[in-house]
Amino acid sequence: MRVKKPELLMPAGSLEVLKTAFRFGADAVYVGGDMFSLRAKAHNFSNEELSEAVEYTHALGKKIYVTVNITAHNTDIEGVKEYLKFLGEIAPDGFIISDPGVFGLAKEYAPNVERHISTQANNVNYLTFKFWYDQGATRVVSARELSLKEIKEIRQNIPENLEIESFIHGAMCISYSGRCLLSNYFTGRDANLGECTHPCRWKYYISEETRRGEYFPIEENDRGTYIFNSKDLCMIDHIPEMVDAGIDSLKIEGRMKTALYVATIARAYRNAIDTYFEDPAKYQENIPLYKEEIAKCTNRMFTTGFYFGKPSNESMVYGESTYVKDFIYLGTLLETKNTEIDGQECTKCTLIQKNKFCTGETIELLSPGGLDINKCKVLRITDEDGNEMMSCPHASQKIIVYINKKAECGDLLRKGPEEKSFTGGR
Repeated sequence: MRVKKPELLMPAGSLEVLKTAFRFGADAVYVGGDMFSLRAKAHNFSNEELSEAVEYTHALGKKIYVTVNITAHNTDIEGVKEYLKFLGEIAPDGFIISDPGVFGLAKEYAPNVERHISTQANNVNYLTFKFWYDQGATRVVSARELSLKEIKEIRQNIPENLEIESFIHGAMCISYSGRCLLSNYFTGRDANLGECTHPCRWKYYISEETRRGEYFPIEENDRGTYIFNSKDLCMIDHIPEMVDAGIDSLKIEGRMKTALYVATIARAYRNAIDTYFEDPAKYQENIPLYKEEIAKCTNRMFTTGFYFGKPSNESMVYGESTYVKDFIYLGTLLETKNTEIDGQECTKCTLIQKNKFCTGETIELLSPGGLDINKCKVLRITDEDGNEMMSCPHASQKIIVYINKKAECGDLLRKGPEEKSFTGGR
């Protein structure tokens, strides 16, 4: 029987987030460059940053994959060639590609880099997987519309060394494998060129053709409804089924997410995967804890997507389009030093402040390993020059914070309510 611990694959929209992903448990990350990546609104990586990211990743013995997954037009071809030449020189561990033409160029201009097939290529049967394997692909990302039963059948009908990558957590696209035309139609911004404006999250009404200006709410209230607005995927309580299906890489969606999101999700899934392989009973026991931690991140409530059959109306969010966001990212610790205040041991932390917090507040310190909630008190805040601050209201200001717990460089600070409930379902 094929039993393999799957790779935990995290998104990274910047070097800061990449480093956070690895610190909190990722085996690999996927990133996008400034060009030819389906997240045009993300920060993305310059060529110089990509080079640094590959070097940093390989020094850790980890892996990094670069997305080159646009649907290329004729005017893109020469640029793609130059970009692939550069990527071949810095040698990431793989490309994520959807366009057959780009796939061929990658083989020609960067033959030293593995080629993975993006979910955008609509990979829903084992013949498609075999086709890409015969072309030289080493991994295929399964379409989100597949059930675990279908993925297991694919696993049984493809070569052993062809890897399957599947999403395990994150936002769901309303369109088939993400190939959507709504954004292009409404705003002229093409989702297949990385410029999606997410019209699926907008509010919609029904309008009858001969009654212009008369709008009929789809549900029986006066707020309209978000009929295309899916809940987020979450399979942290179904890792055994993902492993049984023969999936090699468990992928987290979210190249536009914050370092806090990536740290929280990576830590939870790292713990869940490792615990399941060490002690399945302990994994089952920890599931409420995993769910509680996952729910602290921005989310639209949770669903299991297509993995156990076609989603029902319970997988949609009808009343609103905004994220649940109760926990706030305060910053990542850039420097730490053990010290004292009035005889009390504490840690002096330097960080770039992301959201406002105050002296005297109780906040949470997020560190790798385990899932313990490490609450700490803010004893003092100063600016870089040592001037006292009761709070830090200025976004992106570099500040010094003293907390009454031991901390290390790369740890994160967050704050939120005492409890956050988990809303799940199939």
